[in-house]
Amino acid sequence: MSAAEHLVVLRFSAMGDVAMVASVLKELTAQNPQLKVLMVSRKNFEPFFSNINQVSFHPIYPKEQHKGFLGLYTLFKELSNYKVVAVADLHDNIRSRILSLFFRLAGVKIKRIDKGRAEKKALTRTTNKILQPLKLTVERYADVFRALQLPLQLSHQLHKQERQLPQKALSFFKNDVKKIGIAPFAQHSYKMYPLEKMGRVIGLLIASGYQVFIFGGGDKEFGIAEGWTKQFPTLINTIKQFNLNEELDIISHLDLMLSMDSSGMHMASLVGTPVVSIWGPTHPYAGFLGYGQSINDCLQIDHPNRPNSIYGNKPCLCGAEECIAMITPEMVIDKINEKLNG
Repeated sequence: MSAAEHLVVLRFSAMGDVAMVASVLKELTAQNPQLKVLMVSRKNFEPFFSNINQVSFHPIYPKEQHKGFLGLYTLFKELSNYKVVAVADLHDNIRSRILSLFFRLAGVKIKRIDKGRAEKKALTRTTNKILQPLKLTVERYADVFRALQLPLQLSHQLHKQERQLPQKALSFFKNDVKKIGIAPFAQHSYKMYPLEKMGRVIGLLIASGYQVFIFGGGDKEFGIAEGWTKQFPTLINTIKQFNLNEELDIISHLDLMLSMDSSGMHMASLVGTPVVSIWGPTHPYAGFLGYGQSINDCLQIDHPNRPNSIYGNKPCLCGAEECIAMITPEMVIDKINEKLNG
């Protein structure tokens, strides 16, 4: 590709999936220094790509000017102001297919992700379940770039980013205490560790001498976190206090992140912070483990009805007690201590 030519990459949501794209683009651009990438996603995800030199960002506003067929044509015309030589569709939904169609009609090469839907159905069905690791989502992304004849070998290693702390977070890092972030919330409630148990985890971590931070969410989650700070005055609630870019800055300085199967895990991966993750009706075998993270750091219960969901939008089928609730706070603390202290 010449200096003026751009590869358009489409991935509009969800937050964790877009963060995984950023992890892949870091390696893609490092291995293809001549490449210029135009990332198309929702505006609020732009900070994921701000530290990748060869990547420009173009927002999609799917509920506003880019709504519907005509809105997507407007987006196509906007993107056509760049010299687009290929499109990598990493989303494969109706919007990305319509947008790709416009480019295809204009003679632009299109390659689309294979989501492995049949394999994922076999992994989550209730009878004749095939419990085996599927291709990682980041490798599915990488396959699209390879199909466009771009060499790419993913390292699957965490790369610690050196980021500057926000001014108003400097006071949190003046001591030598190990710092642990917790992302206790998720888009789907079935993926969330019970809040009462999470409160016990927070208490045990603070009693062990760790500095604990809470990340992620809006007004409701802010209120829950504020309730915890009343119980544990040294707990730091970052929700609504920092923007996404500043959250990434802070996470890059943590020793560890404790997360659900959620965007918190993928944000930590993006800045090179190790994660201990808690899994319920979903499973790391589906391919959504954070980039560079280890399956040995996943806390989950073995049960014949797990997993029964790819995205966590279906309730657990493990019986009276949900599988995620079978993970005790002590199990979480032991795994964190093992990870941080051997």
